[in-house]
Amino acid sequence: MTEPRILVLIPARMAATRLPGKPLLDIAGLPMIVHVLRRAQDAAIGRVAVATDTPEIAAVVTAHGFEAVMTRADHPSGSDRSYEALGKLDPRGETDIIVNLQGDFPTISSDNIRDVLAPLADAGVDIATLAAEIHTEEEASNPNVVKVVGSPIGPKRLRGLYFTRATAPWGDGPRYHHIGLYAYRRAALERFVALPPSYLEQQEKLEQLRAIEAGMRIDVTIVDTVPRGVDTPADLETARRILAKT
Repeated sequence: MTEPRILVLIPARMAATRLPGKPLLDIAGLPMIVHVLRRAQDAAIGRVAVATDTPEIAAVVTAHGFEAVMTRADHPSGSDRSYEALGKLDPRGETDIIVNLQGDFPTISSDNIRDVLAPLADAGVDIATLAAEIHTEEEASNPNVVKVVGSPIGPKRLRGLYFTRATAPWGDGPRYHHIGLYAYRRAALERFVALPPSYLEQQEKLEQLRAIEAGMRIDVTIVDTVPRGVDTPADLETARRILAKT
């Protein structure tokens, strides 16, 4: 059996409302996007590229020895941007799996990037993602923390049934904090971006529910910790403290 061809795509744009210019903000002497690129490169799972609509981002990426591809500015989501980039980087359709890695995860571990691939060993899985167990009530009740509700199907593995901003599931037992890193089979990404926004996706403001509502299977690898996303000035300072020590 041949190894699947994997492309890691990092969508990046400047227009973040809470932290403008986010991909190029300095963290421990490097732009944030370069930290993410280095983690992806260290994962050593396949080709790595940034998909962007901003020449300044592309220039920084290439200046640090990485690959960038320019995409349209009007994409509604990172998945759509990644799909356009896929067509430009792989017009012959040789890529089997696309890993969509957020450009604001500078502290994600290379191990976690590799971990997202495990569920795709099962041919019945369309999309794979990550989650970590929630240990505080504040996290469980925070609507900015997306929870995945799923059925355990093996050690550190769930079959995803629903994603929500609510505190779920009810009752005793673990709850899981969803981590927005995805690995798509090529056919799954093609199908996903062709679907219209779904009812629950629009209600919860969670893109992955479009796949669930369309009957696509999302399986989840459980990892030990949640990488810190950078959405606010406080997040940025936290990332700076963490990466200053490495």
